[in-house]
Amino acid sequence: MVAHASLTARRLGLSPPPRSTEMLDVLELYAFVRPAKFCAPSPSGLALAMGRSEPKGAEAQARALRDAAADLLNELTDPAYPGREDAFTLAGTLDRAGWSWGGRVLAALQAGPLRDRRERGTGLDVWSRLAEWEDEAPRGEAGSAPVDSESARIRLDKLLQASGLDETRPAQSDYAAEAAYAFSPRNEEGRPRVLLAEAGTGTGKTLGYLAPASLWAERNSGAAWVSTYTRALQRQIDRESRALWPDEAERRKKTVVRKGRENYLCLLNLQDMMQAAQLGNGDLIGMGLAARWAAHSRDGDMTGGDYPGWLPGLYATAPSHQASPANLVDRRGECVHAACPHYRLCFVEKTIRASRRADLVVANHALVMTQAAFDGARSARGLKQDGETAALKRIVFDEGHHLFDAADSAFSAALSGQEAAELRRWIRGPEGRGRRGRGLEQRLGDLCADNEAAAKALKDAMIAAAALPGEGVSGRIAPASGEINPIGPIEAFLVAALEQLCARSQETGGTEFGMECALRPATEPVLEAARAAARAIAAVEAPLLALSRHLEDILDEEAAELDGAARARIEGALRGMDRRARMTLPGWRSMLAALEEGGDEPDPDFVDWLSAEAAFGRIHDVALRRHWIDPTVPLEAAVVMPAHGVLVTSATLSDPAAEDPFQLARMRTGAARLIEPARTLKVDSPFDYAANSRIIVVNDLMKDDPRQIAAAMRELFLAAGGGGLGLFTAIRRLKTVYERLGPDLAKAGVPLYAQHVDPLEVGALVDVFRAEQDSCLLGTDAVRDGVDVPGRSLRVLAFDRVPWPRPDLLHKARRERFGGKTYDDALARGRIAQAFGRLIRRADDKGVFLMLDAACPTRLFAGLPPGTEVQRMGLAEAVELTKGFLTSEA
Repeated sequence: MVAHASLTARRLGLSPPPRSTEMLDVLELYAFVRPAKFCAPSPSGLALAMGRSEPKGAEAQARALRDAAADLLNELTDPAYPGREDAFTLAGTLDRAGWSWGGRVLAALQAGPLRDRRERGTGLDVWSRLAEWEDEAPRGEAGSAPVDSESARIRLDKLLQASGLDETRPAQSDYAAEAAYAFSPRNEEGRPRVLLAEAGTGTGKTLGYLAPASLWAERNSGAAWVSTYTRALQRQIDRESRALWPDEAERRKKTVVRKGRENYLCLLNLQDMMQAAQLGNGDLIGMGLAARWAAHSRDGDMTGGDYPGWLPGLYATAPSHQASPANLVDRRGECVHAACPHYRLCFVEKTIRASRRADLVVANHALVMTQAAFDGARSARGLKQDGETAALKRIVFDEGHHLFDAADSAFSAALSGQEAAELRRWIRGPEGRGRRGRGLEQRLGDLCADNEAAAKALKDAMIAAAALPGEGVSGRIAPASGEINPIGPIEAFLVAALEQLCARSQETGGTEFGMECALRPATEPVLEAARAAARAIAAVEAPLLALSRHLEDILDEEAAELDGAARARIEGALRGMDRRARMTLPGWRSMLAALEEGGDEPDPDFVDWLSAEAAFGRIHDVALRRHWIDPTVPLEAAVVMPAHGVLVTSATLSDPAAEDPFQLARMRTGAARLIEPARTLKVDSPFDYAANSRIIVVNDLMKDDPRQIAAAMRELFLAAGGGGLGLFTAIRRLKTVYERLGPDLAKAGVPLYAQHVDPLEVGALVDVFRAEQDSCLLGTDAVRDGVDVPGRSLRVLAFDRVPWPRPDLLHKARRERFGGKTYDDALARGRIAQAFGRLIRRADDKGVFLMLDAACPTRLFAGLPPGTEVQRMGLAEAVELTKGFLTSEA
C-alpha cells in the first residue's frame, strides 16, 4: 500500500512500477471515492484530506495510509453515498480490467442499496450523464455608471463581514477606495483610467479590488476581468469570491474561471482514448478514473482546476496512454466544434457561455493578451468581434510584475521544426499509423463539398502543407548519426540555421544546453534557404486565406439556410484559420523576408535570432525567433488602450532604489506612453518584518561548488527542522545539489522534494510541501512564483546565488534600451523581493531568508519591506542564528 507508486519508487532508487493487482495506491482510491476533490499526493496529504492530523515519521505515515484507505472504503458503505449506481457500474468495469482496488470497492458499494439490473453497461460513457449548455440572449454592452471611493469602502466592509472578519484595516480600505478609479468612466477613446498599485503582503488586495470590481459589474451589467500569472492565484481569487456570493450555486454563475481551450478536457479525445484502451491499446483504469472525475468536475479544467494532476503518473504508463492533459485536451486546435457528438456537453463551450453572463471572470495574462491580439487583428479588417472572445473594458492585472514577461511571450514569433510540424498536422491531420487527430478535410470537407471554390482552396492547402516539416523532424535536421536528411524547404532552412549556430554560438556548454546566435549577418546558405522557405510558407498561406474568405462568404450568402450547428462549425474553423493564416504564417514570412530587406543592420524594434534547444546532449529543435525589444508596445496597443479602465497590482511593483519608484513599473506595464498618465499607489504591508524575519548573506561559501551549497542547505534546513525552500537559477545545479542533499536529509527524517527530479508537476510539489510541515523543496523560478505556503511549512528560504537575468541576446538588447546595469539591478531586486514575499504570508509567520552568494550587493535588498535588515556572516553563525530565531518564543 503506497501513496504515489512512482514517487515512492523514486525515493527507493527504483524505476516506476507498472500497474499491478498486488500494489494498492491509496491515491487512486481517493480519486474514485472523492472525485474532483483536492488531495496533496503524499501520505500526509491523504491524512489531511481525510480530516486527520499530519503523521510524523515513516511508521505514522504507513499507518495513515491504512487509516485513509479504511476511511474511504467506509464512505462507500454509507447508504447516503451519492451516485452509488454509477460508481458500482464503473467499479465493475475497472475490476474486470485488473484494478487492484476493484474487489474492495465493489464489496463496499454492495453494503448499501443497489438496484438489480441485468445489464449495467461500462460506466465509461460519462457524456451520457453530463448536462448540456443552453444559449441565452446577448447581454449587451456594459454601461458606464461610475464606482466612487466611498461605495468601494462600504462594499469592502460587507465583504469582510461575510468573510468573518470584524474590522477593516485602514490600508486595505484606502486601497479599495483608490482602486475605484480604474472603474470610473473614461472621457475619451484611447484614454483609459490606469492605476498602478503596489500593495504589500498582508494588505488584503484581493478583496480590496474585488469590492469596486463587483460594484461596477452590478451597476453596469458587465463582466470585470481579473487576470493572474499563476494558477495558484486564480484558485485563491475564486475562493475569495465566496465573500461576494456565499450561495455556491449563485457564485458559480457570478464567478467564472476562464482559460484557453488547451486547458479543458475534450470529451471526444476521452472517447477516442477510451475506445482504444478497451481494445487493449491504452490504460483503461486511468481513463475510467478520468471519466469519473469528468462527471463531477466543476468545469473540466485539467490544468490547475480540480483534476488531480498526479493521477496520470502514479504508475509506469506509456506517455501516449496516460489520462493526462497532453492526451485529453485540444492542444492542437483540432476541435470540430458543432460536428462533435459532444458539442452540447463541451466544457469549453460551457465556460465561454458562462463568462458572457458572469460578473467576475478570472483569467490569466496569456489568454487576455492572445485574445486581445486576435480581436485587434479582426477589427483591423473591419470584422465584428469573435463569438469566443469578449471586449475587455475593465481589467485587473494581479501579479502585475509579470505583465512584461507575459506580453513578451504572447507577442513573439518562432519558426521552428516543431511549430511547423504542428501546423502541418493541423492542416493535413495525423499521418503516422495509430495517430489520433483530425485534419482540415475531416473538419471542413462536408461544409465545402457544395462550394467548388472552397473545395479547391481546401485541396490546395492540403497539397501545399506537404512542404512543411512532418513527424520526426529533429531526427532529420539534427540526427545523432550525423547523417542529415532534410525534407522540404523549411527543414533545409533549419539545417542551414543550425550550421550558422554551430559556427557562431558562444555557448560554453556546446549542444548540451542549447545554443543561440544573432541572425545577422546571415550566412549565404541561410539566405538562400530562407528564400525557398518563404515561398513555401506563402504557398500555404494563400489557399488558407482563400478558404477563409470562402467560408466567410458562406456565412454571409447562406445565412438563411445555415443551421446553428453549421454556423458554429464555420465560425470555429475561421478562428483557427485567422490565427494561423493571418497571424502565424505572415509572422514567419516577415521574419524570413527581413533577411533580404534589412541587410546586416538589426531592426530597431525587434530582436531576431537563431536558437537550438537541446536535452541530454542532443538537439531536438531549431528555431528562428523574433521578439519585441519592448513588448509593452503591442501590449499597450492591443490591451491597455482599447480598455476603459485597467488596474495593475502586485506586492512588488515599485523599485524603491530608483529616483521615481514607479518608473520601471510604467515601462514594464505599457503605461509609460499613455496620453493620460497612470495614477500610482503604494500601500505598505502591515506585517512586523523586523520582528518576524531575518535576512542573511552567507559570506564564506564558494557559490560555484555544489558540495558547499548542498552542505549549507543541509545544515540550514536541519537547523530549522525542515520547512526549507531552496531556489536555484539553473536546473543543472539544482539536480547536482539534490543528489547530495537528499540522502543527508533522509537520514534525519526530513523529506526532500525537487522540481525537475520528482515525477510531479510544480503545483503538486507545492501541495505536498504545504501539507508536510517539515519537508523541504528545491525549485527554480516556477516554484518561486507558485508558492503560497502560509504557516510553518515554509520557514527558511535560500537562494543559491543572485538571480541575475540570463545575459542572452534578447536581454542584452533590452538592457541597452532600458538603462544598462541599473536595469539588471532592478530585475534582480524585484526577484529577491518576490521571493521574500513568499516567506511571510501571515502576521504570525516567522522566517529566515538566506543568500548563499557572498558577492550579492546590499543594494539588491532595497526592494524588501521597511524594517528589514541585512546581516552578513559565515555559515556556522547563520546556522546558529536560524536555529535560535525559529525556536525562540514569538
